[in-house]
Amino acid sequence: MPQMGESIAEGTVSVWLKKVGDRVERDEPVMEIATDKVDAEIPSPAAGVLVEVLVQEGSTVEVGTVVAYVETDPSAVSSTPQGESLSAASSASATESSASSSVPSSGADESTYRPESPRPETTGAVDERQAAAPRAGSSAGSETADDRLRRRSTPLVRRIAEEHGVDLSAVDGTGRAGRITRDDVLRFVEGGEPRQRSGEGFGWDEYYSEVRHPEAPVSEGDRVEPMSRMTSLIAEHMVLSKRISPHVHSYFEIDYSRIDNVRAANRQLWAEQGLKVTYTAFILRAVARALREHPVINASISNGKVIYRSEVNIGIAVALDWGLIVPVLRRADELSLSGAARAIADLAERARRKRLSPEDVKGGTFTITNPGVFGTVLGFPILNQPQVAIMAVGAAEKRPVVITDEFGHDAIVARRRGFISLGYDHRLVNGADGDRFTSRVKELLETATAE
Repeated sequence: MPQMGESIAEGTVSVWLKKVGDRVERDEPVMEIATDKVDAEIPSPAAGVLVEVLVQEGSTVEVGTVVAYVETDPSAVSSTPQGESLSAASSASATESSASSSVPSSGADESTYRPESPRPETTGAVDERQAAAPRAGSSAGSETADDRLRRRSTPLVRRIAEEHGVDLSAVDGTGRAGRITRDDVLRFVEGGEPRQRSGEGFGWDEYYSEVRHPEAPVSEGDRVEPMSRMTSLIAEHMVLSKRISPHVHSYFEIDYSRIDNVRAANRQLWAEQGLKVTYTAFILRAVARALREHPVINASISNGKVIYRSEVNIGIAVALDWGLIVPVLRRADELSLSGAARAIADLAERARRKRLSPEDVKGGTFTITNPGVFGTVLGFPILNQPQVAIMAVGAAEKRPVVITDEFGHDAIVARRRGFISLGYDHRLVNGADGDRFTSRVKELLETATAE
């Protein structure tokens, strides 16, 4: 299971694209996985035959877990006697590779894939030995409870526990070797000890615990399907974000007349370059510049401290048939208008084809979502943690507008206009901060150029 992001500790095997016995080429997709940050196809690390699948579809395992074996030696597969399973041949080959892994390989053998992780039947023993060993620099007798809990959990798990006021020593871990997973902490929060009532009579804690996950009645003819892993992870992330951050929203109306004129004047030139410059490219460029001028919007809160990001990395939400994903344009403030258009089109296309890499979905400092393409006039999005702000773009459409000429005469004319809204974390961003930032974006959009 690959590492698909700096805070990702586990992944779910969604679909196996190859079956046992199939030939696979190096870098050919063999499975799809889902995490709380990306849904992607995973390529084979070597050419050969898929001889054993250890993790079935729908199963969630920790990063680094061996999920399958690819036999890279053609003779090992072709010489397998009738009746002997491919898995057995794989086990023999893997054992032989393991025994010889300490010997430096020749240049011809460097492409052979040898799993570094132990086989599943030995995983528990190895993990237990690792769990029993003290951290470097400390003896077994001097190891603290914090040291042991740190080894049994990831930074993401410890952050969630801290945000909910959970003592990890009270949580039972269900991961390998007793490791505490994110789900363990969330289950503890949902079903832990009842909180103290605030007074006599009606119990608000009990009320909210009952309505938080209501059970819906099922009628005859209804279709009931299990929630997909991707949808489930998005739901958890959204609920967590609402619990962490007090959300405030501001919105401004934008006059897109200037952008329409710039697009009309440059449409032929851009077409010759193979470019389609949409409103999103203009908005990305304006937001990136405004973020550089307003660092409090391009920040995060962590353990009582504020992290002001050195880079402007903007995530663009992409709606997929099977969910939602937010690929990131790194150093967006360094992109020209045409560069922004190319980058947006590239990321959106690769997202829809499940060709995103781990680097494409991590490190975002701000998010733009554009529900306006579906006709939404105004949106109030939820923050993409640990970011402190997110912008929603409403539909751009012609509306009657009152304008005043140089002589002070008013007239009603048609102008293409639309709303943008900024959602922000009120723990850090005040209303004045959010309004100044959004006002600056409005100014940049209404004075846009093709540069």
